[in-house]
Parts: sequence; C-alpha cells; structure tokens
Amino acid sequence: MTSLALQLKRLALPQSDPGLLTRKEVASLLFDPKDAAQMDRSSFYALGCTGLEELLGIEPAFYEFQDTLFSRSSLTLERSVQSREVNDKLDAGISLFLTRLCPYFLLKPAQKCIEWLVHRFHIQLYNVDSLLACALPYHETKMFVRVVQLLNINEATNRWNWLHCLQKPGVPLARGTLITHCYKDLSFMDFICTLVTKSIKAYSGHSANCSQLRVIFSFYASTIVPALDAVEKVSDTIISKLLPYIQKGLKSSLADYKAATYMIVCQLAVKVVLEASLVDTLALQLSKSLVREPVLAKEGLGCLIVLLQNQKEGAVGPRAFGRLCCMSSLVETLQVMASVHDVSPLLRYLLPHLVHGVFSTCTGERRDHTGLTQSLNHVCLFLLLDEYLSQSETSEQHITSLNQRLLPLVRLFESKYGGALDSVIAAHVGDVSDTEQKQLFHHFLSLSMSSGKYQILGNSDTSLLLSLKHPLPSVRSLAVEHLMGIITSGQVRHKTTFSVLIMSVLSHFCYKQVFIDRLDPEDTVSSLLSLLQRTDLSLADQWSLLSDPRVAKGGAELVQRAGWSLLPFLVITAGRPDSAQLQLARHVAQSAVIAQHPLTVDWAQGDEPSANRPRCVCVCVCVFFVPSGEVWWNPEKLDTNTCCYLALICRLFHVVVNGAGQGASAGSFRELMRLLLQVHLKEAPLLFRFLCVLWGYSSNQGEQLDVKVGAVLQTQALYVGRALLSGQPAATLADLASAKSPVFPSLLACLTSPVREVRRAGLGALQSLSAADASPFQPITEKLLKHTEEIIADPSYISQALGVLHEESVSAKGRSQQKKLQASMEQLLQIIQAPGCPSYTACTLLSALGQVNGESVLSALLPLLDRLLEQSGPEPPTLLRHEAQLLQLVLGKYNEAAAPLLAKNQACVDLLVRALRTSARPHADIPSFQITALEQITKPFFSALPDEKVQQRLLAVMFDLLVESRNPLVANTVSSVFKAIAVDGELVANELTPPEKPKVTVTVQQTRRSKALQSGEAGPEEGAVSWDRVTLILELLQHKKKLRRAQLLVPPLFSLLASLEPRVGDQGNMEYTKQLLLSCLLNVCQKLSPDGGAVAPDVLDEDKFNVELVVQCVRVSEMPQTHHHALLLLGAVAGIFPEKVLHNIMPIFTFMGANIMRLDDAYSFQVISKTVQTVIPALIESAGHVDAVVARIVHVFTDALPHVPEHRRLPILAQLVTTLGPARFLWVLMLLLFKQHATHTASSASEKDAALERDVDFWISLCCHFEVSDQLTSLIRILQYLMQLPQDKDDGEALESIITSKQTKKKEEEEEEKLIFSVEAHSSKELRHFKFLSVSFMAQLLASARFIGKVRPVHGEPIKGLSQYLLEEILRYIHSVARCVEENADKPTAKFWRALLNKSYDALDKVNALLPTDTFITVMKGLMGNQLPSVRRKAMELLNNKLQHRTQWEEPQVTVLLQLSGNLLSIVGKGHGKVAEEEEEQAVNRQTALYSLKLLCRSFGSGHQEAFVPVLAAAVELVTSPDEEKNVVGSALLCIAEVVSTLKALAIPQLPRLMPAVLHALTHRKELLANEIYLLSAVTAMQRVTETLPHFISPYLQETTAQVGERAESSSSSSSSSSSQLAVRLASLRSTVATKLPPRVLLPTVTKCYSSMVTSKQVCVCRFAQGTRGIEPATFLLRRPLSVSSRKPNVSCVQGDLEKTERIEGFVIDCLLAMVMKLSEVSFRPLFFKLFEWSKTPAEDKERLLTFYRLADRIADRLKGLFVLFAGNLVKPFADLLRQTNAAATDEPLFDPDDDGGVEKSVLLLRFVLDCLHKIFLYDTQRFLSRERADALLGPLVDQLENSLGGDDVYQQRVSKHLLPCIAQFAVAMGDDTQWKALNYQILLKTRHASSKVRFSSLLMLTELAAKLRENYMVLLPETVPFLAELMEDECEEVEHQVQKVIQEMENILGEPLQSYF
Repeated sequence: MTSLALQLKRLALPQSDPGLLTRKEVASLLFDPKDAAQMDRSSFYALGCTGLEELLGIEPAFYEFQDTLFSRSSLTLERSVQSREVNDKLDAGISLFLTRLCPYFLLKPAQKCIEWLVHRFHIQLYNVDSLLACALPYHETKMFVRVVQLLNINEATNRWNWLHCLQKPGVPLARGTLITHCYKDLSFMDFICTLVTKSIKAYSGHSANCSQLRVIFSFYASTIVPALDAVEKVSDTIISKLLPYIQKGLKSSLADYKAATYMIVCQLAVKVVLEASLVDTLALQLSKSLVREPVLAKEGLGCLIVLLQNQKEGAVGPRAFGRLCCMSSLVETLQVMASVHDVSPLLRYLLPHLVHGVFSTCTGERRDHTGLTQSLNHVCLFLLLDEYLSQSETSEQHITSLNQRLLPLVRLFESKYGGALDSVIAAHVGDVSDTEQKQLFHHFLSLSMSSGKYQILGNSDTSLLLSLKHPLPSVRSLAVEHLMGIITSGQVRHKTTFSVLIMSVLSHFCYKQVFIDRLDPEDTVSSLLSLLQRTDLSLADQWSLLSDPRVAKGGAELVQRAGWSLLPFLVITAGRPDSAQLQLARHVAQSAVIAQHPLTVDWAQGDEPSANRPRCVCVCVCVFFVPSGEVWWNPEKLDTNTCCYLALICRLFHVVVNGAGQGASAGSFRELMRLLLQVHLKEAPLLFRFLCVLWGYSSNQGEQLDVKVGAVLQTQALYVGRALLSGQPAATLADLASAKSPVFPSLLACLTSPVREVRRAGLGALQSLSAADASPFQPITEKLLKHTEEIIADPSYISQALGVLHEESVSAKGRSQQKKLQASMEQLLQIIQAPGCPSYTACTLLSALGQVNGESVLSALLPLLDRLLEQSGPEPPTLLRHEAQLLQLVLGKYNEAAAPLLAKNQACVDLLVRALRTSARPHADIPSFQITALEQITKPFFSALPDEKVQQRLLAVMFDLLVESRNPLVANTVSSVFKAIAVDGELVANELTPPEKPKVTVTVQQTRRSKALQSGEAGPEEGAVSWDRVTLILELLQHKKKLRRAQLLVPPLFSLLASLEPRVGDQGNMEYTKQLLLSCLLNVCQKLSPDGGAVAPDVLDEDKFNVELVVQCVRVSEMPQTHHHALLLLGAVAGIFPEKVLHNIMPIFTFMGANIMRLDDAYSFQVISKTVQTVIPALIESAGHVDAVVARIVHVFTDALPHVPEHRRLPILAQLVTTLGPARFLWVLMLLLFKQHATHTASSASEKDAALERDVDFWISLCCHFEVSDQLTSLIRILQYLMQLPQDKDDGEALESIITSKQTKKKEEEEEEKLIFSVEAHSSKELRHFKFLSVSFMAQLLASARFIGKVRPVHGEPIKGLSQYLLEEILRYIHSVARCVEENADKPTAKFWRALLNKSYDALDKVNALLPTDTFITVMKGLMGNQLPSVRRKAMELLNNKLQHRTQWEEPQVTVLLQLSGNLLSIVGKGHGKVAEEEEEQAVNRQTALYSLKLLCRSFGSGHQEAFVPVLAAAVELVTSPDEEKNVVGSALLCIAEVVSTLKALAIPQLPRLMPAVLHALTHRKELLANEIYLLSAVTAMQRVTETLPHFISPYLQETTAQVGERAESSSSSSSSSSSQLAVRLASLRSTVATKLPPRVLLPTVTKCYSSMVTSKQVCVCRFAQGTRGIEPATFLLRRPLSVSSRKPNVSCVQGDLEKTERIEGFVIDCLLAMVMKLSEVSFRPLFFKLFEWSKTPAEDKERLLTFYRLADRIADRLKGLFVLFAGNLVKPFADLLRQTNAAATDEPLFDPDDDGGVEKSVLLLRFVLDCLHKIFLYDTQRFLSRERADALLGPLVDQLENSLGGDDVYQQRVSKHLLPCIAQFAVAMGDDTQWKALNYQILLKTRHASSKVRFSSLLMLTELAAKLRENYMVLLPETVPFLAELMEDECEEVEHQVQKVIQEMENILGEPLQSYF
C-alpha cells in the first residue's frame, strides 16, 4: 500500500466502513453475524432496554442513561451525519457508560446493553478504546474474545493490532502476553493506569467505598506488578509513567486502590534502586497515607519496611519520621508484625531519630516495647550512650533533669537487654579519656543497677570488672580488696551482678572464704570443681575451702553428684609421701562432700595414709558390699547397694586397666591393679565371677549397673582372665571349669560376639581353661578349639559347631564319647535354666544353641519355661526384656525334632497350651508369647506329632483362641497356621460335631420336672452347636488345601446343614453359615475329585452325600450368594455322583432360569458357567438318550432369556451350547429361539420389526461363536426338522402321516420334537411364522459378514462335504416348498408359500456363494437337467450370479463352464410343443439361458471365440423367426450384441441374416416397437454391430440412419426411463456412425437420407453433423441446414410455424456451435463476419436477422469473454435494431405487421438482441464499453422502457427478464460515475412518462441499478430523491406502493435511512 493510501486510510471516518453498507452480515456480540442481519432494529433496542432494566436492579448509577443512550430517540439517531459536537458528547456518554459497566461485564444484562450499543452506535468502530477498557479485566474469558472479534484491527499501524492474532482462532488472551505487552508498550501501561482513575471518577458520586471496582483494582495490581517483575530493567520512563498514579493511589481513601499501590511500590523497591530524593518522597507519602487513613496499617508499614530494606541506607529523611510519630497505632502494629516478620529496617530508621528526639526535647517521651533483634539493641544503646556523652556543655541542672527522664529507660534496657548494656558500657570504658566525659560516664553508670561492675577504681584507672581480670597481680589484689569492702559494708544492690564478680574472683583465688555466703552452693561447687581441673598441685595446701561445711549445704543430691566428680582425685599415682598428688588426695578425702558421700562415709576418720601405704582410697572402703557366695553375680537379681559396688569396681577396673596398659604411670596402675585384686577380689571364685560380669555384660540391655562395657573393656577383661587362668593351680582351675562355675558359659557366650577381637580373646581364655581335663565341658571345649579360625572369622559358626556336636552326641558311633558330649550338653542346658544365670547370658547361650534341637533339649528347658510363664502372668512383676526373649527362644525349641516329646510328656503339652493362652506382651517391640507359640505350630511340627490326641488338643486350643481372642493379629496368625499345617479330616470333623449330652440316670420326677422347665423356659441344650465356633472353623476350612481324608467331613457338614435349616434366628448369620457349609463341601469335592470325575465308593459313599438337601437350600434361600454356592456344589457333585444330580436336574435349571440368570454381576455369571460346565457333561455321560432332557434345559434357558441382562445373554448361551456340544445341540437352541420369537406378539409393526432385527443380530452373534462346521451342521438339522413338520395344522392327511411316523420313533425323540415345536399347541399362523423365520435366518446367517469372515480362512474336505450336504438339503427343501406352492396356489396361504420359496431361494444363493467353484459348476450342470423348470431356472440364476461377481477363473474351470453352453442352447431351443402356461414359464427360462450365454461370452469369449459361433447362429435364428415371442427375441438381440462384440470378424457371416432382420423388425413389426425393452435391445444390437464392424455395414447404412433419426424423434417425445436409455444408445450409435465411418461412405448416405427427410426430419441430419470429425465434413453438412434455417416464407415446412422453425434452427445452431468451438480465433473471425454479412443480404430477407442474432447470443454464451473481441462491429446494428423494434420510437415496424407472425418476430428479435448485449456486458473484461459505444447504446436501451411491443404481458416479461438485467449490467460495465448520472437521469425521466406501466418499470430499473452499484449509488441519490418524491403522490396506486418498496429496498442496500429526505 502506498503512503498516500495509508494517509487516506488513516483519515477515513468509521462511517465509511463498507461493513456498514451490507446487510448480509452484521456485527454482533451475542449472535451470529448472519443471524443478526435478519433481526430488525427494534429487536436490538428491546434487548438493550431489557438489559438496562436488569442492571438498574443491581446498580442505580445507570439511571442517567435511560434518557440518552437507551431513549426512544436513539432509534433514529445516525451518528455518521451528526456534527462533531454531538458525536463528542455521544462518545463521552458511551465512555462513561462502559466505564461503569466494566465491573458487570460478564453479566448477561451488561452484554445485552453492549449488543445494543454495537448495533446502534457502532461502538466497535467509534469507541474501540472504551469498549476494550470495559472488557480487558476479563481477558481470559471467551466473552473478551468475542469483543476482540468485533474490531477491525488488522492494520499493522492500529494500536490494538497485537490482539489481531486472537480473532481467527478465538482463544482468550494469555496472561503472559498481556504482561509482556504491558512493559513493552508504555502507552498500554498508561491505558491500564488510566482505566483505574476513570473508573474511580465514574463512581465517585455514587458509592462511598467503590466496592464495585474491586475487580478493576485486582486487574491493575495483577498486571502492573508482574510486568515490573518481568521487565529486565525498570527504566526511568516506566517510573515516570507510574509515579503520578502511585501518588494518586497513596492519597486515595479507597483501601483496595491503596493496597494495589502498596504492592506496586514494593515491587519497584525490590526491582530497582531509586534515587534518594524519590525514596524520601515515597516514604513521606507512605507515612502520610498511614496517618491519614490507618485502615491498612500493617500493609503500609510493611511497604515502608520493604522500601527501607531494599534501598540505600540513609535515603529516607526525617520528614517521614515526623509523620510516623503521629500514627497512634505504630507501637502496637510493630509489636504484632515483629512476632511474625523482621521489622528491623524500620526500627533501624526510627531509633536514631527517637534517641535524638529524647535529648532534643523534654516532651514526647516514647517507649517502644517491641523486641529489638539482630543487634538493634546494641545499636540503640550505643546511640543512647554516645548521645549522652555528647552533652558535655550542658548544665548540671539539665543533666539532672535528663537523668530523671533516662532512668526508667536505662533500667528497662537493663532488665530486657542486660547483656547488650554490659557490652556497650564495657566498650566505652576504655574509650573515655576526657575528664568531662568520664564524669558523664559515671553519671550514666549510676543510672544502671550493675554500676558496680564498671565503677572506675582510683588506683588502677579502670573498672572493677576489668581490674579483677587485669594481668598485674597487684591490680587484681586491689580490686579484690575493693570488692571485699563493698560486701562487708553491705553496699550490694544487685545480687546477680556481684555473683558474676565473685565467680570471677573464685576463678582465680581459692583462699578467700568471705565470698561463700554470697554465692549459691551449686555455683560454688561448680566453680571449685572447675578450678580443681586446672589448678597447680603445688598449691594443694590452699584447698582447705573444700573442707568448709558450708560448701556441702546444697543437699544430698548435690553432695552425691560432687562426690562422684571428686573420686578420681583420690587416685594416687605418685609413690612419694610428700607428693602434691597425695596432699591433694588428703584434702579431697577430708572434704565435706566426701564425708557425706554414701561410699566414703567415715572414711576420713581413719589414719592418714603414710608413705608405706600409697593406696587408692577406694581400695579399702567397700568391704561391706562384697556379695555372698553366689555362683553368678547376676545384676538383674542383686540389690541396689551391691549393684552400686559392682559398678564402682567396674569403673575402677576400667580406669586401672587403661592406665596399666601404657604411659609413664603404667607401673603405678599395675600396682593399683594388684591392690584392687588383693583387697576386693582376693579369692579366685570372686575374681572370676567379677570377670564373668565384664565378659557378658555387653549383651545386657538393662541399666542395672549404670556402666557401659564396650568391646574394648570386654577384650581387656578377657585377656586379663586368660592371664589369670594360666597362672591358676590345677585344683582352682578345675573348680573354675566345673559345672558350678560361670567361667565356661561366659566364655562360650563371648564366642558369639559380633566383634572379631572379642571372639579371639575369648578363644584365648578358653584355651587356658582347657587345661582342666576333668571339666564336664571338656568335650565341647576340645571340639571348639579345633575350629578356632572359623569361629574368629564367622560369628555364626559357633551355632553350627554346637549343632554338629549335638548331632554327634545323639549318633550311635562311639558310645563313651557320645555320653560325654550328651553330659556336656545337658550341663550347659542346666546352666541356662538355672535361676541364677543372668537372662542376657542365657539368651546368648540359647541363641548359640539355635541348631541344637531335640526331645532332650526341650525336656531340659521345661522348668525354665514353666518359671518364665509363671512370671509372665497377669500379676506383676513383668518379665525383663531378656527374659521375654529367653521365653521366645525356649518356645522355639518346640519343633519337629522335639515333637515326639509331646506324646510322652504331658507337662510339655500343658506348657505349650499355657503359652498359647498367655496373651501377655511385656514389651512393645517383642510379639506376645501367644503369637510366638502359635508360630511354632508349623507343618513339620504338626505332622511330627505322633499322637492324634495331641493334634486334636492343639487344634481345639487354636479354635478356642479364634473364638475368644479379640486381637486381630491372633486371628490372622491362627488362620495362617491352620492354612500351613496338614490336618486330618477326622480332627476337624470332631471339632465340628457338637458335644454329646452326658448320660445321667435320673428319676421319673426329675424327668418330668426338667420337661416342665423346658416347656416353661427354653434354654440352650448341652449338646447344642456353638455356631460362632463352627462359623470360624468353616471360614478356615473353606479354602483349606492341606486336608487329609477330607471325605470324613462330609457327614458332619451335612449334619450341620440339616440342623441349620429349622433355625429361625438371625437370618443373615444363618445364610452366611449356610454359604460356608456349602463352600466347605465344595472344597471337599474338589479335593476328592480334582478332575471332576467319579470317586470310588470306598472313599465316599453316595448315600452320605445329600443332594436333596443342597437343592432344598437353593429353593428355600433368598440370598443370591447362597444360590451361587449351592449351584457350584451341585456342579462339582454332578461329576462325582451324576445319578443323584440327574434326579434333581430340572429343579436346578428351573431355579437358575427363574432367579440367578436375572442377576447382573460377574459372580452370578461365573456360577452359571461353572454349573453348566460341570452338571451338563456329567448329564450327557451318565445317560444314553438325553436329548429330551437337554431340550428341557435349553427350553429353560430360552424362556429366561428375556429377563437376562442383555450383555449377559450371549455369554450364557454360548457357554451352554459349548458345554452341550454345538454340533449336536446348537440347532435345538436356535429352533427354540425361533419359536420364542414366533409366538411373541408385538404391539405395533415398528416394534415387531425392531424386535426381529435385534433378535436376528443376536442369533447371528450366537452362531458365530462356534466353528463353521458346527454352524453348517446346525443348518442341516434345522432343514431336516422343517421338512418333518406338516404343511399346516389343519392338514389331516399330513397329521395322520406324522402320527404314523411317530409311532415308529422312540419315545425320547417324540418328546424332543414336541418340546421344540408342538404342532398341536400352536396355531397355523405361528407354525408358518416359525418356518418363515427359520428359513429367513438361514439366509441372513449365510450372508452375514461375521459368518463369511469365519468361512474365509477355513479350507478342507469337511467344510466342502458339509456345504454339498447343505446344498442338497436346501434344494430338497425348495422342491418340497415348490410343491406346496403348486398345491396351495388357490388357497389363502399361497402368498406365504411363495414368500417362503423366495426365502429358500435366497438361502440357496447364499449357500451357492459358499460352494467351491469346481463343485458349484458340477452341481449347476446337474440342476440344469432337472425336471422342474423352476429348479432349472434357479440353477441358471445361480450361475449368472456367480459369473457376474467373479472375475478370475482357472483354465480347467473355464473349460467346464464352456461345456455348459450346450445345455443352455438346448434350453433356448425348446420353444414349441408345450401348453400355454408351461410355455410362459419356458420363455422365462429361455431368456435366462440367453442371459447366461451372454455372461459366458462376456467372461470367456475373448479367449474362446470359436465356442460362441453356435451361440450367435442360434440367436440370429431366434431373431429371424417371425413367430418367436418378443421377450425372447429381445434377449436374443442382447445376446447377439455381446457375442458380436466378442467374435468380431467371426460374426461377419451372420451379418446378411442379422442386419436385415433387425431393420425389418424396426420398420414393419409395430407390435414389437410397442415394447420399449425390445426396441432398446434392437438399438443396442445395432450399436454394438456398428461399433464392432463399421466397415461392413455400408449396405445397411442408409436404412440404419433413417431408423436412427426416426427413433431419435420418438425417444425425445417420451419421458420414461427406458426412453432415456434409448436416447443414450441412439446418441452412441450416431456418434459411432459419424466418427468411425469414412466420409466417402458417410456423406453420400447422409445426403440421400437428407433428401428423403428434408420435409419433416431435418433434425437427424443436424445431429449427425454435430459428431462429424474435422471442419470440412461439418461444413459440407451445414450447407443445407443453414439454407433451411434461413426462415424463407416460401418454405412450406416452416411457413406459419415459428415454434417448429425455432426447434429446427436450434439444432442447426447447436451444430454450428460444435464447429465453432473447434475453430481458432483466426478461423472464427472470417466465419463470423461472413455470417454477419449473410444476415444482411438480401435486404428484404429480414428473417435472417433472427437466425444471426440468435446465433450471436448462443456464441456469446459459449465464448464468454472471447466474444467481446468480435462484438465491436455489432454496436451500431444493435442500436439500430433497438430503435427499429421500439414501437414507441418508430412508425415503421421491422417486420410487416400484416404478415403472419410479424409482431412475434419483432419480439423474438428484440429478446435475442437484449440477451446478446447482456452477455457482452456481463463478460466484458477488456473495457469494451467505451464512452462512444455507451452513448450509442444508452438512449436506445433506456427507450425500451417505453416499448410496449407485443402487449402488456410480453412487455412485463421482457422488462423483468431481459431489459432490467441488460441495463443493470450495462451500468456495471460502464464503470464511470458521469455516465452513471446520465443513465440514472434518463431512467428518472422515464418516471414522468404518461404511462403508469413505464413509470412502474422505471422504478424497477432504479432498484436494479441501486442493487448493482450498491454504495456507488450514493452519489446518484441526491438527484433521485426529488423524482421519487413526485412518484410518492402518483395517481396510480401501484406506482405509489412501488415507490415505498423502492425506498425501503434502497435503505437496505445502502444502509442509510431515506425517509428523512422526503
């Protein structure tokens, strides 16, 4: 587009939009544009007013628009013609309305109002910004897209062009796109900000808080804030755009607006570093807004905090501080915010100003109670102190006043932030140098309660606290003396402060006791202990303070804790008596803490240690705690004192062993070790008992000793023990290795340690112990020492080794060794079960013996188990953790190896039962003993139990636990245990059988009394069944797999089932129990017969299985689940006891049909399938003749089928037939289904058809579930059954024969036939319907796609044989039905039999399609020789069908098919010697045979021409026969046509006979010509002969041409379908003759033919001319026709017959056009001008003008735009002819009116001229209509409005159909507004004509002109209006009405109202 065009487009007004001028589509928000174009303005106005009324109910602010935008005057307001002032005012009103409408944009009333504004005020063109501002907050909705689609924004320069991409797809505007455009286009950002201010202004006088605008504020914040976040860099331009709106928002009183502004300020502060002045301004504005409107106090302060946090420090000046001080809720708000957020940036800003404000004025004191965090306390105090010290020039009086004001503040800081105050003051102590500042500093210190710490000492010139820590001793001494003075003088004001000072003193000096009274005892002790750790031992004599009794006044707990801390100081490692260590030990020993410790009571009263006794103090203190002579020192059994002693010894041993290992003092520690052993562990038993504690205590999880024995200490103790064992004498060693000693068990436990070094040290100690040969454990020791390396490498090897030893001990080899090993093992087990053995050691040993199992092991551990079970009773004390683990380990010995013991030792069983009933669980992480005991009952253990009584008892206990326990874990464990073990059926049966009543001898009186009691009060019997227990057992039993002798459960289960029936209790529980019983019985049956077969009688007696009881369950119960279980059981029993099930088979299936089949669930379907699969095979195998029984079963299923859910029907029946055997019983099911449908009555015909279609589809689906062979077999059986049925129920003879035949049948077969379809029980109509339905289904099945799909991949002889068999059966049935047709021809049922025969033939066709080709040919050949003509005809029809649909044949098949031609020819030749009726049928057969020959020739004639020469001869013989029937002759002609086209040259010999016969028949046999089929056959034969042999038909050409012409005339006058086919054939024949014959042969023949036909049959020649090849023959042929069409009056054939002339002339012109279309431009031009000259000469022959201008019109129509190139010379003749034919313009008519038809010729010529001009104007693309030509034609054309030639009717028709389109297109072709004005003016002048017809036509012309020019007519409108105004008062009423229509049409066309101009 050029720049000028862009400028013009920019300057264009919206009213110039072409869319406003069209009414095809109208812009609309709510409607489709095309639908909106059909609506009038009042509809839109009503819509808008309705929307406004609804809005007024929501928002009263819209009232003012009722009288402006929605007033009645707005209906006629057209803004395009209004002044600028009016439009500006209108825009302002629309903008205000849309602004107020924005919050309600998504409401339907708002959209209705917008629809009115769009329609009336075109706001989509004039008010784009306002409309988008209204919709933009809803940019993610579809309604916003509808608004965008209204706009014209496709220009790139348009402001909203970026939304153009949304218009076509119609998708909402993405939020990301909006944000991106916002920061890229700042004008758009300004648009959004302005939207907010405009909205506030619009609602300013109508709402106080503008709650309506919340959506706009949300849009404002959600757009600007993300835009600032998304922009890479916030430029100054963006900030300058936003600042004005930020200031407005901060000043606004609207909370939402202010909140949005806060968010924007926060985002700006985070995103960019602002200038300091701007930050200061923003902070000031924020502070003002907080003071002005404190509604958003937290939000405003948060915004200020963000601003201060992200901007440079110091950017905010003091002005904001002043404003914030005026905020009343500042402190409270900050306090709330500080609990959640960090407010330090604001406090950092406020505190300096606050501190400064304190010193600058005496008023306005503020206390900030908000917690100061993040070093703000230091900052505040530092500023406070610094500001205070700066008051050096202030007067004393002012300082005093200042101190009074600061005192509460300093005390507050000291109480809350004491540490911060101390650090700030300490930091200033060293910095104060000036005397005045020192003075002020002292004043400040006096304000603090801790001033003593920082008091400046005169001698040291520093504070008291620093003097105490001074490096010079003299300074520290002075400080201490000063502190002593303060304390003694009582000047202490704050105890805490001076405690710190005293602690500082005690940390350095230990010889001043004056401070003790001032300190807390806990602090004193902790300080002294800390000092002991780092003091110099040479100052030990200064530690007399420890002996002060005041130190120990803190209580027993403090003394005991301090005593344990002092005990290490009693250990003396130095040997000299004057050593400092000894002195320190003396002071410690004499201290008050040691004196009060329970272990060291009265120790200090003894003699002082001398140089000869350098002992540890603890070596000689604890002689009172030595345990008595126990074998084991068991910490679990010892009292507290003994445990405390042992713990002390263990700690001392640990310390001494560690010290004796290495270091300078190792010798002293060894001496200590010797002394420790001599004093405390002097005897070897005591020593090794102590060592055994250390060896095994690491595995203890208890805390009895409060000592941790790690692997290192354990290893050290083992090495010590090894060394000690090596030095023991033999007797002592023997005692240590005896069974009463704990040494060997402890060492054995060490070998299971996971630490390798422990195991190594243990083996070393065991090696030393092995020197005792007499030890009872010597065999074990020797064996273990042989596997030292394995034990060291693998901690679990010890368990394997002991297991091997146990196996060796129980083996038969080596009797003595066996006994020793057994004795060793027994001794070891005795130690484990000994009461004194620690439980953790016993656990370790028993874990090591994990692979040691057996009766002896369990027997030895039974006392331990008994003791532990006693302890685990409900009464306390509870078991320790290791005792509980030990109990589990003992229970683990109940395994298959120890199982025989349970039969020998009743106590063993009792203990296990006790464990099973012990539900205690002392520790949460250890399972209960009950669970552990249950888990021991494994399959091997239970199977190893030799006594069934034990098994019975365990089972009983398990079942009792199941009943009694409420713990789900117990129930699950019992279930899993029972599932795992293998149980004998008798044991479970005993549990299910109720206990028998005890037999007690009673007297008669007692019996009577008991009966009376029973009658009066029904109580439970002793022998009653415990149904809860039984139910739980059955639940376990129903899925039990490992069940031996399951048949023993059958009697008790049936007994329970029988006893359950009479119960009237809880129905639900009874049904559930019944289901469990049935399920268990099913499980038993499946175990007895996994394959479903019979069971031997010795396994399960048939009498014990009560099938009747199961059937009774089915009948009585109402629960579907019970039915399911019972049916599944019956299905399983059917294979085991088929005879018992047979007696109850029908009740079973009857119940299934009546109940279960109606249920729609998968389980019911599974039950049905399972029952069918199991019962029916057993049924079939058990009985020899089950057809009748199966028929009954199938009958049950079919009767129940309507009630079965639809999606279940097919699977159920498919399962049934699959089980029965589809080849044997599918036909029975199908016939029963047919009978069901046949006997079903439908209420209407439509329902009947729908039901039939639905049922047939179901039947086909059912059949296609099975193999093809089964389906074909079923069809054969169906046909056989149908042939056995009588013709009719009333046919007595047939019935008698049927009865006779039935007598010979067996009873079962007779019963089966009656069950399928009983003739006696059904009516004749139902019998016929049944037959028809059966045959119809056969045809539909064979034709179904599913059946064909199954047949296609199947091959083989079985299918072939079945197909042949089926074909024979169906032909036999067809023969039977055909005979019935003959017999019932005169009866009312004749129609039925014919329909049945047709259906049978249809089925035969489908069977034919299935036959293999070779078989098919053979069968057809045989059928053609059948006696029945109908069979022969059907065979030929089948052959024809096969030939038509198959295209590929094998050569042997072709040979056999060609042999059929002889059979067919024999049928064709049988035309004489028959009666009339048989002859008619024979004629049909002959036609069929001829058609078969035709198809054979078409298929195989090209390759086997000689075989069809006899066929052609026979067909020609039929045609030449004068007496032959016409239909046969017609078929023969069609056969000839096919054979000739195939034989080609071989058919020449037959032409002399054929062509004359055909032509003769066409010429003379009128009775044949009356048959259109025959005529068509003859023409077809001629056409095919001519097409095949064109060079051999010249002798017959003239007559052929004449016949073609004559037949063409007759076919054109007929309208039947055969006539149209005949016309096509004739056209093809003409084309063949015209194109394939050479001109030398064709032209003379046509000339002769023309000469003979010139008077009446000229059309034929012209038609021949259309198809000739080349220009020359056509030109030759056209010479005479053109002369004929010259319309000479002396030609008799056309004189006075214009219609006939016009028809002939039309053919001539068509012929000429055919030639013209083949010419080039160079060839056509001379021809056209020659024709033009021909039309003008001679001058008196004016009829030629008609021919020429008609020809010109036709050529213009065909050549379209090309004809304009040749039409230049026709303009003047056109103008002349228009004048000459205008009756109003000339007195001399062109044609003589006296001549016959002169007026008609003028009218005709005028029509041709107007039509030709219209086409020239229509196809003019080369500017043909120049000004000169337009001027030449304008007047004559317009004057034709006055031409009344031909009368009123002709005038009206000419004007409406020819003149109006011509002049309208003439105006379009001119394309010049000046010429339009001339044309329009000429037409307007005609509106003043005297004739009302002319005026009326002129109005029509104006309408047509406006419709063509559309908006271009606007320039002609001013001059048109006055003329129309005149006509509005015309004298003719029709003209007046037409004027109104014209005005209305022009308004619609132009889109502008014209009423205002009149």
